[in-house]
Amino acid sequence: MLDINPGLIFWTIITFILLMVILRVIAWKPLVSALTAREERIRTSLQQAEEARQEAKKLLEEHKNQLAQAEEQSQRIIKEGREMGARLKAEILEKANASSRHMIDQAKEEIRREKEAALSQLRSEVADLAIVAAGKILDANLDKEKHRHLIDTVIKDIRTL
Repeated sequence: MLDINPGLIFWTIITFILLMVILRVIAWKPLVSALTAREERIRTSLQQAEEARQEAKKLLEEHKNQLAQAEEQSQRIIKEGREMGARLKAEILEKANASSRHMIDQAKEEIRREKEAALSQLRSEVADLAIVAAGKILDANLDKEKHRHLIDTVIKDIRTL
């Protein structure tokens, strides 16, 4: 049943070796170069992906830093605005207080002048009344009844003023 044919074995080996030589010359080099090129493309893609990842990480850190700086700057601006508002408020209050003190001082001075003018006028009128009263006293007889009536009249005149 099984019969070994040495001629067939010999030609099979020769055909196989010849096929291997032909495949090596024709197909092996293009296959190896294609695999090598593919390996290089994959390596390059992986390297580019790693570089892109590193760049994205770097950009993310820069973005976080810029965001933190912007937040810090906005807080500083808000703080400065509040401080400026407080200073302006204090200045306005100080000016208002100074203005009110000045107005009060002016009013007091005006009242003092008016008071002095009124007192001066009152003194003048009292002096005039005293002169008139003295004249009436001198003109009148000095009996007690007339003297009493004259004093009451002068006092009434003074009260009506």
